Amino acid sequence: MNTEIEKLHQREAEFHDEWANSEKIEDIDVMSLFEGLTAMENRFIIQHCGNLKGKKVLDVGAGLGESSVYFALQGAEVYYNDISPQMGEFANALAARYGVKIHTVIAPAEKIAFGEGFFDIVHCANLMHHVPKDEHLKWISNIHYFLKKGGWLYTWDPLKYNPVINVYRRMATEVRTDDEMPLGFDMIRTYGKVFTKVEHREFWFSTLWLFLYYYLIKRYNPNKVRYWKQIYKETPKTIGWWFKPLQSLDKFFLKLPLINRLAWNIVLCAQK
Repeated sequence: MNTEIEKLHQREAEFHDEWANSEKIEDIDVMSLFEGLTAMENRFIIQHCGNLKGKKVLDVGAGLGESSVYFALQGAEVYYNDISPQMGEFANALAARYGVKIHTVIAPAEKIAFGEGFFDIVHCANLMHHVPKDEHLKWISNIHYFLKKGGWLYTWDPLKYNPVINVYRRMATEVRTDDEMPLGFDMIRTYGKVFTKVEHREFWFSTLWLFLYYYLIKRYNPNKVRYWKQIYKETPKTIGWWFKPLQSLDKFFLKLPLINRLAWNIVLCAQK
């Protein structure tokens, strides 16, 4: 692997080690991250997955381990992966807190290796936009090899088009890495080069008012509060009266061509 990629991996590992060391286990609510009001991407993925009991799941770039723990709670055999050793330690501690076990693999996503057809499902949240664009096809092909025939890859990442989110990215420089590259819709074609079936769904358009609410009304410093983590702490009591109508609006708007490009996140579902 070339020197630039190795340097990128080192930067990512150091950034996420520092992040892991700043978190507290007791502050992590795994259930709200997958079942809460704002967990729209995760609810969609879980519904698409169906029954996870007995399934082998690879969770790539899994960070603090919330998704790995949730999958394990649903009865899956989970293989957790991340580039950061400290994130891995945090994930194991989180799993212990919830009374489940996960297999931990610490390595760059490009270097993980399993046998052909080993997994039923591969899950990857907010990782692809950290992978250099010229590595995307190689990475996707690697994941394709790990999956069983008929297995699914689920990824979700930010899109690059929304001007409000792009302003936020320029502001929140201390809580994200410099190597992030939000995705374009060309990723759908890239997945289609490898997988037999590719579906996509976009999330967050009018609901992005929540980010403006945090900045303009709550006055959260975007370099002190990770907005994309803070959202999972919201409940129907705190924002539901105005957020739920916006969710309904998004169900309409994000079905429209071009408007869907202005979403914050895209979920890609690819079947082998």
